Parts: sequence; C-alpha cells; structure tokens
Amino acid sequence: MPELPEVETIKRELQKSLKNKVISGVEILCDKTVSPTSVINFKKIIIGRKIINLERRAKMLLIHLNQKISLIIHLKMTGQLILIRQKRRMVMGGHPTPDIQTPGRHTRLIFTFTDKSKLYFNDLRKFGWVRILNEKLKKHIDTEVGIEPLTKTFAVAKVQDIFKKYPNRTVKQILLDQKLIAGIGNIYADESAHLSHILPMRKARTLTKTEIKSLHKNIIAVLKLSIQKKGTSSRNYVRSDGSRGGFVPYLNVYGRQNEKCKRCDTKIKKIKHASRGTHFCPRCQK
Repeated sequence: MPELPEVETIKRELQKSLKNKVISGVEILCDKTVSPTSVINFKKIIIGRKIINLERRAKMLLIHLNQKISLIIHLKMTGQLILIRQKRRMVMGGHPTPDIQTPGRHTRLIFTFTDKSKLYFNDLRKFGWVRILNEKLKKHIDTEVGIEPLTKTFAVAKVQDIFKKYPNRTVKQILLDQKLIAGIGNIYADESAHLSHILPMRKARTLTKTEIKSLHKNIIAVLKLSIQKKGTSSRNYVRSDGSRGGFVPYLNVYGRQNEKCKRCDTKIKKIKHASRGTHFCPRCQK
C-alpha cells in the first residue's frame, strides 16, 4: 500500500494535470467503489464540477471541487489512477501494471473531462474506493485519523505522550496505528526505527526521552527524503508519470534481509511482527 510519501508524490504530480479540469461525465463500473453513495447520486453531485485543488490526508488523496464538494480516494493495495490526455500521453500513480489498458477489466470508475481527457480508477482487488466527502466522513478523518508527521502539531511532546499512553505496545505497533500517527506504514516504520538505533519490537515503556526525540526527528527526516526522491519503488507503487520512485537506494533495512547493514556490516534480519514483515539490524538497534 502506498504510504505518506507515495501518496504525497501522486498528489503533487497529478495536481499539475488535473487542476482546473471540469468533469463532464462519470462512468461507474463497480458500484462498490463509490459506496455508500448511489451511482445516480454520485453522478449528480460530481458532473459539472471543476477541480480546484488536490490534498493528501494520511494515505488518502482528496480532490477538492468547486461549490465545496470534495472526493476522497484510497488506493489501498492495488488501486491505480491513470490519466489519459490528448495524444494518448499518460499520467499514472499507484499500483504498477505491466500492460496498462484503459479501460481494462480492472477499471472501476472513469472520469471524463471537458477537454476530452479521462481519469481511470483501476483496482485489481476492489479494496480501494472513491467517496464523496460528507460530514460523517469528514468528522471521521478529523477525529479518527492521527496527526500528520510533517506538520507543526507533530511535536516531540506529542510523540512522548503517545508512547506514555500505550506503554505495552511496541514501537512498530504505535507507528503503524493510523489513529495515532497518519501515513506511516511498513517501510517508513522500519526505516525510522533503524535510523534511531531502536528495535521495532521494543515496548514503548522502555524508550527514554532521548530515544523518542531521536525517533521523532528521524520519522520526519525519512519521510521528507522519500518525498524528495518521489517515493519508494515497490510492487505496489509507481509515480504518477508511470516511472519508479527513487528512494530505494536510500533504504537501510526495508527489503534488505540478509544484506549487510550499511552502518556495521551485520546482516539485516526480517521477522514477522505486528502482523507485518519487520526489518532490522540485530547489532545497531537495541
């Protein structure tokens, strides 16, 4: 699943192509994709609207339209956005597909714009969704989704409070909990812990204030660097122009099991923890 840097990259690159486009039509090929809104109401609300801006919240993409209407998109594991413009130029973000067909058998929704370009939402496993942002959903996002790590509200004291509140959770369990901190997934949890010399399996209560301060700093650093490098290439993500993200050379532990640690040459280990594959250096991290 794309994490914060990948969704932020998709947002920034699609914004260049989608801003100021007017939706002239919507074809919904899978009712579940827009649920709980009915197909009829979804079309009625969306058609004729102009795209004003794009925003990211956690791992979700928001498309703001005129007259205070917004769409919210979650790509989940296999969601994919493909923009076909004039002369068949393509902009894509999300799950990579070797033979892209538009429309294809995994196309769930198609937006058509007045300039004849089209935005396709493809999803192999049908877990992704495109919803109209109503008051109930907005309240959920505001109250049930955690703080954004790249904002001023993500202060050291806030992170210390989280660790104090959940003393028996492990570092990785806390970092993956979207109700606590938004947008961090498996990749950046492992990378942040490694940069901080902290084992992901450590109980929160065992961390010192200095260690939490280091973790806080490295979460911000690794996310910013990944955004700068356009995200991490993986089997579930490509950039919005169809190319790969450039963060892979900067990975220290994720996906590097049995390779040498870049700090101490010890072999990186991978275990299952917090229901996820977890990568760490058994020497550098304590």
